[in-house]
Amino acid sequence: MWKAALNAKNLRLAVASSLILVLMLNTSATHSAEDFSESFQSLTQKHCVKCHGAEEEIYGEVNLKELSLDDLKTNSELLRSLIDVLDLQEMPPEDEPQLSAENRQLLVNQFQNLLHESLASERRYLHTPIRRMNRFQYNNAVVDLFDLKCIVFTLPERMMRDHKGYFQPETGKMAEVVTVGSRPLGKSQLIEPRLMGVAAFPQDLRAEHGYDNRGDHLSLSPLLMEAFLKLGQSIVESPDFTPKKVGIWREFFAAPAEDVDQSAEVRLRLKKFLFKAFRQPVAESQLERYIGYVQHQLESGVHFPEAMKSVAAATIASPNFLYLYDKTDPIETSAPLDDFELASRLSFFLWSSLPDETLLELATNGDLSKPEVLDVQVERMLKDKKIKRFCDSFPSQWLQLERIISSVPDRGKYPDFYFSKYRDSMHMMLEPLLLFETVLIENQPITQFIDSDFTYRSILLEEAYGELATEPVDKNSNEVTTLTFHRVPVTDRRNGGLITNAAVMTMTSGPERTQPITRGAWIAGVIFNNPPEPPPADVPALGEKPAEGEEHLTLRERLSLHRERSDCKGCHEQIDPLGFALENYNPIGVWRDQYENGREIDMQGTLFRQHQFNNVIEFKDAILSEKDRFTRALAGHLLSYALARELGAADQIALDEMTQSVISDKYRFQSLIKQIVFSEPFQSKSSPKIHVVLE
Repeated sequence: MWKAALNAKNLRLAVASSLILVLMLNTSATHSAEDFSESFQSLTQKHCVKCHGAEEEIYGEVNLKELSLDDLKTNSELLRSLIDVLDLQEMPPEDEPQLSAENRQLLVNQFQNLLHESLASERRYLHTPIRRMNRFQYNNAVVDLFDLKCIVFTLPERMMRDHKGYFQPETGKMAEVVTVGSRPLGKSQLIEPRLMGVAAFPQDLRAEHGYDNRGDHLSLSPLLMEAFLKLGQSIVESPDFTPKKVGIWREFFAAPAEDVDQSAEVRLRLKKFLFKAFRQPVAESQLERYIGYVQHQLESGVHFPEAMKSVAAATIASPNFLYLYDKTDPIETSAPLDDFELASRLSFFLWSSLPDETLLELATNGDLSKPEVLDVQVERMLKDKKIKRFCDSFPSQWLQLERIISSVPDRGKYPDFYFSKYRDSMHMMLEPLLLFETVLIENQPITQFIDSDFTYRSILLEEAYGELATEPVDKNSNEVTTLTFHRVPVTDRRNGGLITNAAVMTMTSGPERTQPITRGAWIAGVIFNNPPEPPPADVPALGEKPAEGEEHLTLRERLSLHRERSDCKGCHEQIDPLGFALENYNPIGVWRDQYENGREIDMQGTLFRQHQFNNVIEFKDAILSEKDRFTRALAGHLLSYALARELGAADQIALDEMTQSVISDKYRFQSLIKQIVFSEPFQSKSSPKIHVVLE
């Protein structure tokens, strides 16, 4: 897969280079399609085929000698890539003649028109494969199905724990003081009310440049299927699975009164239970099998609660419960979701769990898909405490915060990072998560993620920031169990937002030095949703310490010597300015003006070859001048998360549309969430392409 992705990147850059050369020499809005095609072919022959088609010399597996304008019109993925490299100014390379801003925008518009034209007849979205619930979703679904008063098993991937109920989304306001815990790094954070004797299955890994709910990553092997069967049994047989902790005990597990028709009661209970578990009406034949199983148990002398436990264990091990999928149509390649599919997609997007009774009732009546009804439901879901699950899943993956868990700065160089057996990263990882929750709950502009006017700090975190502390630190507080964070205003713009917080600075550094390339790649992928390709395998990493004779050099100078290779140049031109913009922050996020050798920090650069900056505040201003691009990038991350798949060319048109809507609503975060839900990709499904071979 990585090889195909790399070839695709090479293809888009190579074709972009060629077409830009063509259009630089012959660009006119008045040219006919025939003129355009003729110019394209002749100029490609003249300027490009030397490396891409002549004498079998084909760079990046792209043969431009055989490429025509008609080929381009029928290749929507290639068109989208071309728009990207033009719009992001990845092409032409810096040492080639550059396009004027007017011509560049003209080309982007022309190719966008071609893209819309190519998708007009059939806007086909990528198919989301059938997939199982990931571990986080499974835990939530079981909790909601049984209305448990505890979790099922420990979830270290849920990075922040609420200790005193600060999370109150219905108020539309975050608390000024919050008490939280760092689950992966804090003391006693894995000890919480849960079902005794229930062991979790392995954590699902986040896809590269994606999320842990991706359909192409969540397979179900025979061994894992067997594990789910045992897991279902262990849940209902846990000594904690009692009337006190199971909210539906009385209505589902408790034996009916003696004067109640037991058979009719079993049918009534199972019909409701299976409807919620399977997220759609249950076929009569399927219902009869479950009823027959319970009746057989009861006739064998099994007590009623135990029989219902047994059928409940079978339910949560059923593919109808475990699998998430859209019903396909063998005739239609693309169709709107039905109301039950919409209810599931919506609930797993915002709540990482099953639809509740309200959503299922609206789906039953065929009302959920009505725009005015759906709008009310999204509002309701955003104010429900279960939206915390979205906050526990999406931001940590979007920001790649799992990387801070393994960050271990050199103890000799950065002793203040450590206290007792713990690390400052315990506190660091919570700051960006609290910022995310606040922007969501208070429906603030997403530009706060770039340059916020507030943040949350603990006393230890203020101390760790040094001169960037927002308030004077007059006492030590090395909390490790429950951590107290205060909401504080940001007046020094070297603080605030996501890109300059200590968590990101630390996790994108090595043990002894900063890693500007890693930081630049993080900004490219997270902030602009344009991750660079991995470096060639035969390129050695720059050493943590300067080589002999390089001690007097700055890090920028050392890296400049390191990346002389032509196949490295293109990516470095894109990501190096982003990484060096943050070079004033040392490997643990503390501000510095000089390197250890006394050389001044050189962080100047240009964003997208347009916006020059001389300090980190100007860098933030440069990003804010591209806030529409950031809005679209974040929309892409959210849409991919919501659809549990990578995005295709057809999705890009929807991203353009939703970006404009969010801009018109002053960049409000909840507006972006709603635009995702109301987008055509979110409300559509595509059947997989089936290839039939006739012999």
